Amino acid sequence: MPRIEHTDFYSHILGMSLKVEVTGHFGHPILMFPTSNGDYTQNHDFKLNESINWFVEHGKVKLYNIETIDKYSFYDKNIHPSERIRNYELYMQFLIQEYVPYLQALHSEHRIAVAGASFGGYHASNFAFRFPDVVSHLFCLSGAFTIRNFMDGFSNDQVYYNCPREFMKNDVAWKYSHMHIVLSTSDEDICLAQTQEMAGILASKGISHWYDERKWISHDWPLWRMVFPMFIGKFFS
Repeated sequence: MPRIEHTDFYSHILGMSLKVEVTGHFGHPILMFPTSNGDYTQNHDFKLNESINWFVEHGKVKLYNIETIDKYSFYDKNIHPSERIRNYELYMQFLIQEYVPYLQALHSEHRIAVAGASFGGYHASNFAFRFPDVVSHLFCLSGAFTIRNFMDGFSNDQVYYNCPREFMKNDVAWKYSHMHIVLSTSDEDICLAQTQEMAGILASKGISHWYDERKWISHDWPLWRMVFPMFIGKFFS
């Protein structure tokens, strides 16, 4: 079994420590996110990490499952939507200014991979599309590409720039020429239409990507455990 370590990473931007589950000993770093309000160990608990054990054990990849602040941002109904998006933007800045630089230095790699399923797919894709220079691979499994449904009609620039389905329509393709983008879904996936739309946006911009649609399986862990090792094997075997 791969080595698993639980650590805390203090963020000066957020003013708090975030928990991280580190799996493996060596390999290309993959920053992974849980689903909505999920614990940082969720991808381990539901065996998504286990589905790619071979690649972890053989030093192809090393997994960093990071805690999110969903409960302090999009899912906190006791604060105004402007505060929800402000808090999430601080989380994005924590990632790009503090945690990813830490991974870059630790692995002597400029670019990392990002991955997640469902709302974790949103976190991964939003980060990748906003900061493409530091991302080598995006594995978005049944992801979402907008957070308008959390905003109660509120809108500002921070909302726009955290909705990939909106800002990607106005971006330029050359920023993503190096990135391996995987958009995964299924014909019974609640995120099918969103994933198809995102693939269409990328195609219209001439941005290379891999759109994968499975059959007769729903938006849940069995789908994600099935496809994740196939995608990892394509790029890290």
